[in-house]
Amino acid sequence: MSGKLEVSFNSPQCGWMSIGFEDGENEFHTTTAHAPHENALSELLETLVSLLENENLSHTLKWNRNPEEFDFVFGKNGDETTIEIIEYPTEERDSSNSEKVFSHKGDARQIARAFHETFKQLYEERDIDEFEDNWHQPFPFEEYEKFKSVLNS
Repeated sequence: MSGKLEVSFNSPQCGWMSIGFEDGENEFHTTTAHAPHENALSELLETLVSLLENENLSHTLKWNRNPEEFDFVFGKNGDETTIEIIEYPTEERDSSNSEKVFSHKGDARQIARAFHETFKQLYEERDIDEFEDNWHQPFPFEEYEKFKSVLNS
């Protein structure tokens, strides 16, 4: 099992956001774009809620950098939860050209708490950082509130 997961999503700038994942064994940092997967933040929060509410889950979240594309693959089987980040060199998502750039296994609640820390920071700084203008879409308030509620239950 990997160490404690740490997730960082920095304040967006001009439609781009720097993100990072570290767990003591693995590390991955990149920048991602707000489009074309415009619902990525909302879908990520919904996926985290599903990780907390279900015993079994398999979900692939699409995210892009342009021209690179990423799949964030979430899986849960009982007590074991995994996150894998797969990178594709183009938007075509050809698996023969893909590369696993990060993987983490751990507890669903600890993983959710790691994401909560970075979403909490984005939420608290959204006005200072002009989130909507810089990410070119609104902060996912409804999904964030549901995620916090489920995490704290």
